[in-house]
Amino acid sequence: MPYSLLMTMNTTARRTKPSSTRGSSASRPSRRRRRGAAQSGGPGGSGGRSGGRGRKSKGPLFGGLAALVALVIAAAVAVNWTSSPSSDAADGSAVSSSPSGPASDRTPTPSGGTESAEASGKPDGKGGGKADVEPSGKGSPSASSSSSAPEIPASGPGTFATAGGGSGTVGKGSRVLTYKVVVEDGLTQSAADVAKQVEGILADPRGWTADGRSGFRRVSGGTADFVVRLATPGTVDAICGKYGLNTRGEVNCNVGKDVVVNLKRWLLATPVYAADVDAYRALIINHEVGHFLGHGHVTCPGAGKPAPAMMQQIKGMLGCKPNVWPYDANGRFVTGPAVS
Repeated sequence: MPYSLLMTMNTTARRTKPSSTRGSSASRPSRRRRRGAAQSGGPGGSGGRSGGRGRKSKGPLFGGLAALVALVIAAAVAVNWTSSPSSDAADGSAVSSSPSGPASDRTPTPSGGTESAEASGKPDGKGGGKADVEPSGKGSPSASSSSSAPEIPASGPGTFATAGGGSGTVGKGSRVLTYKVVVEDGLTQSAADVAKQVEGILADPRGWTADGRSGFRRVSGGTADFVVRLATPGTVDAICGKYGLNTRGEVNCNVGKDVVVNLKRWLLATPVYAADVDAYRALIINHEVGHFLGHGHVTCPGAGKPAPAMMQQIKGMLGCKPNVWPYDANGRFVTGPAVS
């Protein structure tokens, strides 16, 4: 209640209290006089004096009524003054608590690709495979990016389309290995085109046929000695991971009968071979087929010399010159110190 109203009520109460006291003391003689007039039985002058004093006693009554009215008005004003800020506060809180808009929940979408390992078949018991580990730092193949770089899906369904038809036998060796070329479903690369490139690589005189023991023939049906698989990074990780290899979505591997080619490397190569992607594709096939033939990793034989095909060139050239073939033009095997 406002301070000014409290002061008004206080003042009114002080003014009315003496009047009511005087009214009560004056009323007692007035009643005695009335009783006396009634006993005398006539309306004498004393009755008139009594009536005058009675009218005077109404003053305190009016004062009390005025105080009561003042109290009622003050109470009404106080109630109105108190309820007004409360209403404003309620409006303010309602506005501040109202949401600014609906919040959208974002549910993470799984990347998929882990089930694709089923497409690679069961491990055939030949032991672990070979993979180039992901390079770190400066030599990372992912370090080179271009605005015109093709879009590479992270994973695929894990099912494959087999290139139709077949090829003649290449190489003069007594051991002729049959192979299939398959491409993961959903990719823009056709199995026929990939098969044509693989055929040309394995038929090159600088390839593995130069060892004098090996020959190759592509087939599309029946059982093959090995399968060249072009797959998305996620599917490569799933297939190679079944043999304990961590390809990290970056590199290729050879596991069991599978020569698994990472689509990222097939399309982007590495910084060293970025200007000649076809040459790097030859390195992929020669390196992974070399593992299938039983060759292990070697390192650079010396500064300025050709890098062996079985060297992990993706990790850096170590002073060697780029080279993608296991043999040189003179039929000499290009190799270096073994890597344990």
